[in-house]
Amino acid sequence: MISKDIVVTNTSGLHARPATFFVQKANCFKCSVWVEKEDRRVNAKSLLGVLSLGIAKGMQIRMLADGVDEAEALDALAHLIDTEFSE
Repeated sequence: MISKDIVVTNTSGLHARPATFFVQKANCFKCSVWVEKEDRRVNAKSLLGVLSLGIAKGMQIRMLADGVDEAEALDALAHLIDTEFSE
């Protein structure tokens, strides 16, 4: 299992459209992927779970992955957040 911390910088945070892109990207990988905010951990492949964290601009999250393509999954998700979901 590996993890990566990242700060969400896009204007709307991880809500609605960006969360949908995030979940779609997470579902491209075979490994298990989770998102943590403070003391809550949710499945990154679940839109409802990701939305329930209420991640806003400037918040730090931790992404965790476990499986055969874990490194690729975290790199792809971090890139998606770093590029602000192409906003």
